[in-house]
Amino acid sequence: MKQYVVDAFADRVFEGNPAAVCLPETWPSDQQMLAIARENRLPETAFAVRDGKDWRLRWFAPSGEVSLCGHATLAAAYAICRFVEPEAEVLRFQTLSGPLTVRRRGKLFELDFPAYSLKRLEVTSQIADALGARPREVWRARDLVCVFDDPRTVMELKPELDKVKALKGALMQVTAPGTGTEYDCVSRTFTPKMGLPEDPVCGSGHCHIIPYWAERLGKRMLTARQASPRGGTLYCRLEGTGSCWLGGPPCFPQRT
Repeated sequence: MKQYVVDAFADRVFEGNPAAVCLPETWPSDQQMLAIARENRLPETAFAVRDGKDWRLRWFAPSGEVSLCGHATLAAAYAICRFVEPEAEVLRFQTLSGPLTVRRRGKLFELDFPAYSLKRLEVTSQIADALGARPREVWRARDLVCVFDDPRTVMELKPELDKVKALKGALMQVTAPGTGTEYDCVSRTFTPKMGLPEDPVCGSGHCHIIPYWAERLGKRMLTARQASPRGGTLYCRLEGTGSCWLGGPPCFPQRT
């Protein structure tokens, strides 16, 4: 079984979100896949096995299997297109979250992900205490989404992760308007429930963030910056109310 490590949503090596991609001929056991993910200690390890014209895709964080992961899907598509199907322009994955499509557009890979419908919540002292700053708005779908006015607040947050872990929602997304004209929004993703403090670039998190900012800014195409220490850029577009396309250039730093 070959394993590749790909930096997704990265304009250069050592930026973006690293994912391991394993391409076995048949499925390892669930215990073995989880052990590999824990050994890698990356945000996600993807396992892809060919299924006719499609691929079956599963994702494992160090804490266990997850139902949806954007950056590891992009990484898997890149590894398959580079080493298995170099002529492919469209890849279709069968996953726990249903069929997912990845398209090649020049140097970018685009993922068609479901957009989340957000419900507004009260801004509580528990949330403000966990983050160390009080958001202007709080929304929830799969994740909590906390909206701030100043991008510097997002970049400088030092949350208490044990308190974040006690909040509702799978992940904690924090976001603010973009800086200057280069980015429409900035964000960070805190992931203590997944066994890691922070996700460098969260694709599925932007299925929350992009619908919010698309409505707020009156735009369907947005450039988003994940302001984690590694950093990463996503080129996004919202189609209708249910489809969120996430595009990014993958870098390929290593193969094992």
